Amino acid sequence: MGTLTVWKFDSAGGAEDALHLLSRLQKEQLIRVNDAAYVTWPQDRKKPKTKDLGKLTGAGALGGSFWGFLFGLIFFVPLLGMAVGAAVGALSGSMAHAGIDEDFVREVRKQVVPGTSALFVVSSDAVEDKVLGPFKETGASLITTNLSTEQEERLREAFADTTEPQHA
Repeated sequence: MGTLTVWKFDSAGGAEDALHLLSRLQKEQLIRVNDAAYVTWPQDRKKPKTKDLGKLTGAGALGGSFWGFLFGLIFFVPLLGMAVGAAVGALSGSMAHAGIDEDFVREVRKQVVPGTSALFVVSSDAVEDKVLGPFKETGASLITTNLSTEQEERLREAFADTTEPQHA
């Protein structure tokens, strides 16, 4: 599957705005985008708008049904009730091997709220130091990734806010 990374933006349009950056990084061969999608959630909407980015990635490695299922699991299943939720929960067990488990769903659901957006990227062959800097400049924050714990920690450290005052 590649690496699934979810970036949160503190504005409803942030993820969509970051698509130009992602496209540029791919053209520069600094990352291979296997598939991508984004969620935008304007402050005045009851539910988010989702978009599969097959046009950015060609045919898309995972396709719209994957993104539809994932976004349904994260944003819409809680609204459907426990009976449907249990059935979907059984299906989602197969996604856990890719790092998409209950913790992933819970974390994304907690952070992507009205007034925010998120960019979901399945990638490979990323030149980390050349990709992280430009993403950090967008104000994005890492919600979650299926990288190893050590790899994720390095990624989080790279995105740590270095402007915070040190407490004595």
